[in-house]
Amino acid sequence: MSFLDLSLLGQGGPVMWVLLALSVVAIVVFAERALYLHRGQIRSTAFLTGIKNILVKRRLMEAITVCEETPGPVAVVVKAALLHHEADESKLRLAVQEAALIELPILERRMGALAAIAQVAPLLGLLGTVLGMLRAFHAFTLGGNYATPAALSGGMWEALLATAFGLAVAVPTHLAHHFLRGRVRVLTHDMEWAANEIIRFVIHDLQGQGSGRSAADGGTAPTDGAAPAKGKG
Repeated sequence: MSFLDLSLLGQGGPVMWVLLALSVVAIVVFAERALYLHRGQIRSTAFLTGIKNILVKRRLMEAITVCEETPGPVAVVVKAALLHHEADESKLRLAVQEAALIELPILERRMGALAAIAQVAPLLGLLGTVLGMLRAFHAFTLGGNYATPAALSGGMWEALLATAFGLAVAVPTHLAHHFLRGRVRVLTHDMEWAANEIIRFVIHDLQGQGSGRSAADGGTAPTDGAAPAKGKG
């Protein structure tokens, strides 16, 4: 009999159907999270270099548009810095931190569901094992002195199937959760790096260019009444 035979679900008791439902949920959650995190993983260095090149040309709106069209948390924190490019350093960092705090729960969304399934599945398997053993001993009690191995095999088979299926659901789910947590850590690291880089660029380059240009304009532009009047004679 194949292990993938659906008839085993009925032989393993009612817990098997609960474990099957949890396995389907785990597969759907893992697929959705994996695709979302993969889409949000961009080449942060190349993206930030492109944004800096656009800003050097004083095309702020174009840089913001590029951030809006780029998926992932890195583009979100860079956009937050660009929207507050005229603020001082403390307000600029606060705006970027707020954007990052909004993105972190989005990255970790439904991760707790995978962790819960990985923890609950072995317990449900254990519950199925206990129920199978109870069935076996109940059959032994009913048989009395004439109990046969055939009367006990049903309960023992149910107990073993529940245990095996619980572990079969828990182990891949735990590995999937560990894999997704690693992807979230990578995205978080990229987001923090990009936030520090864009803040440094905005303060020292973007704002510096603006203040330098204002100072240069102020030093060369004539002002009313600036020239001293020459006396006669």
